[in-house]
Amino acid sequence: MLVLTRRIGESLVIGDEVVLRVLDVKGDVVRLGVDAPRHVKIHRQEVYDAVSAANRDAAARATDADADALREALRRAKG
Repeated sequence: MLVLTRRIGESLVIGDEVVLRVLDVKGDVVRLGVDAPRHVKIHRQEVYDAVSAANRDAAARATDADADALREALRRAKG
């Protein structure tokens, strides 16, 4: 893990498209601004973890019947 020290108003650049700026620091709370293209997905870690867990659970519950039904629906949609 890379650890950097930044002050309010200072930034760091990730790749060529993402800029992370420190907006404010109050006690143990840091406000960050992220400037990134729309195609770059940005999530808070707890939201990302919850969505990933839900997706894993859904995939684990999927059955062959679900896959067969999806294939049939796609076949009908193609006409």
